[in-house]
Amino acid sequence: MTREYIFTSESVTEGHPDKMADQISDAILDYIIARDKNARVACETVLTTGICLIAGELKTDIYAPMQDIAREVIREIGYTDASFGFDYRSAGILNAIGEQSIDINQGVDKRNGELGAGDQGLMFGYACDETPELMPLAISLAHKITAKLSEVRKNETVPFLRPDGKAQVSVKYIDGKPVAIDTIVVSAQHDENISQEVLRDAIITEVIKEVLPKEFISDDITYHINPTGRFVIGGPQGDAGLTGRKIIVDTYGGSCPHGGGAFSGKDPTKVDRSGAYMARYIAKNLVSAGVSKRLTIQLAYAIGVVEPISIMVDTHGESSIDNLNIVRCIKELFDLSPAGIIKELDLLRPIYKKTASYGHFGREDMGFFWERVNRVDEIKSYFDIEKK
Repeated sequence: MTREYIFTSESVTEGHPDKMADQISDAILDYIIARDKNARVACETVLTTGICLIAGELKTDIYAPMQDIAREVIREIGYTDASFGFDYRSAGILNAIGEQSIDINQGVDKRNGELGAGDQGLMFGYACDETPELMPLAISLAHKITAKLSEVRKNETVPFLRPDGKAQVSVKYIDGKPVAIDTIVVSAQHDENISQEVLRDAIITEVIKEVLPKEFISDDITYHINPTGRFVIGGPQGDAGLTGRKIIVDTYGGSCPHGGGAFSGKDPTKVDRSGAYMARYIAKNLVSAGVSKRLTIQLAYAIGVVEPISIMVDTHGESSIDNLNIVRCIKELFDLSPAGIIKELDLLRPIYKKTASYGHFGREDMGFFWERVNRVDEIKSYFDIEKK
């Protein structure tokens, strides 16, 4: 019996208020970790009309110029004019950062020199063969559309766009395989003097059709471009922003479960970030090795405990290898301690602001080591999979 369904994923631009908050938190993390690799950072940002509030906890000996970092991020995003509803020069930047709890710190930096997990929690990794980067098609295309929205705004190909925006892509599947794009929704902040017709034509021509694979371009696609008819008030003026509120956008667009932990503003001892990166790394290498066409991994940790308390694998019926054997492979080939993850993925680098817009996964040209497929031969040897 044929199984047919439509699956939808969403992305947002770097000028969306939640993503602005993520980028500010991660820019602060980058600044600190570049100067103090032993720092402990949990940085949250709140944005609303005319105000940016930075909160959270730190353990570091260095000084970070929070206000300067925040203003520079806001400027780079493109909020450079008061008519956009938010201006990097005039916005009030409030610093409410405090010290990390000694109770948390003693569980992370253990007396025997080991590194314990920075929090309890569960996290998921996923990979599938729908795209070359082994990401689900819907979220991959949604990210490409929102990234293109920012590109054509900044290079002035479409000069009447403003920083805020969203995209949603609905993909038609038959028997688990993507066969067509059903619907694309784009809401883009714009200059108040631009007509709906001009905006619609520009976004379809200069954005959507520039990023859709040719095999998916069709007259049957339904387009909803700024379906309210107007999107002039945007950014923090239109909607408050908060770090960690776009966790599905950040990961797999809803194609697999989510543990609930956000990423941005957290140093890699926080396993809700680094554990999710490691789970993606393992899943991608397993799929690349031919273990399964689609694979989900769950890791779970207890605060202060070095090793994960559980590992789960689901191949979604796409593998001939037993799930328990795959779990054994993971335990034998990969170091899942916080220190092991940090070393394997080289996470003490100032790379985090780059992760904070257009997804943490599937971006192979950004220097994110969790996207490498350098463990494929080991996995093939473990399962005696014929090398090609």
